[in-house]
Amino acid sequence: MADGRDVMSPATEAASSVAAASSVAPSTAAADPSDRYLVPALIRGLNILQELSGDRRKLTLSEVAAALAVTRSSAYRLLFTLGHLGFVAFDSETKTYSLGPQVLRLGYGYLASRDLVEVATPHLVRLRDRTGWSAHLGELLGRDVIYLARVATRRSIASTVHVGTRLPARTTTMGRILLSGLSSDEVIELYRDEPQSGERGKSPTTLAEFAEQVAADRVNGVVVQNSGYEPGVASIAAPIRDMTGKIVAAINISAVALLTNDAELNGTLKAEVLAAADAISRDLGHKTAAESGGADVSPSGRRSAS
Repeated sequence: MADGRDVMSPATEAASSVAAASSVAPSTAAADPSDRYLVPALIRGLNILQELSGDRRKLTLSEVAAALAVTRSSAYRLLFTLGHLGFVAFDSETKTYSLGPQVLRLGYGYLASRDLVEVATPHLVRLRDRTGWSAHLGELLGRDVIYLARVATRRSIASTVHVGTRLPARTTTMGRILLSGLSSDEVIELYRDEPQSGERGKSPTTLAEFAEQVAADRVNGVVVQNSGYEPGVASIAAPIRDMTGKIVAAINISAVALLTNDAELNGTLKAEVLAAADAISRDLGHKTAAESGGADVSPSGRRSAS
């Protein structure tokens, strides 16, 4: 990491170090017998990483010092140490600090240790209980959606899809929402050699029409079908995103069409599915546009200003 001390003298640094040694981060101020085991410098270092992961992703040395309520000398030593370990990067042109690649490695390591099914299952159970219908989790595998988890409805009448089932992605709700995570070019390439056999007026009959449908699904962020894939079965699907914003899975509920209606499907039931999908995504580290400072998420996971 490049040196960020552009205006600091050795004498000032030495004096500041003495003062910094007696300062304690605000988060350690609570009176607790166990406080004597806390390491103030470690707390400040972690606070720096939290500051750099907030709304402002780049901070100067003075801004970091002000945020931590410590001297510039103390802040510099912390930043230099974090930079040496790869947790902070310094931009010599803008004189600002940002998160380094080691932070991402830790984050991905943590998320990889959490099995997707394990994370999603409690939310699927709540979704089933709140809607009364079977809830499922699936991911894209080529042109198919494969079912990873199922929480069955308690009703006596239901559409049964078992874990491990593979259904065509282009005609199912989960499949369509998973395909919306691909770019238009990727969708066209994936289905270039597959004939489109949809029913005219109800589903795409050409590859171009299908690409337009996927683009619309991408904008809507949810797919609702009533007897679309299977007669008598209604379904609603929403995407699951990881910390990069990429769609990595989808959830849906399947209802008996005769026991629901379009108003309910596009109203309370859709709201429940979207809420459950958002909750699972947050558990995987995803931040919504509001939480990430108004940024939107592209199909590839890259964020762009809204």
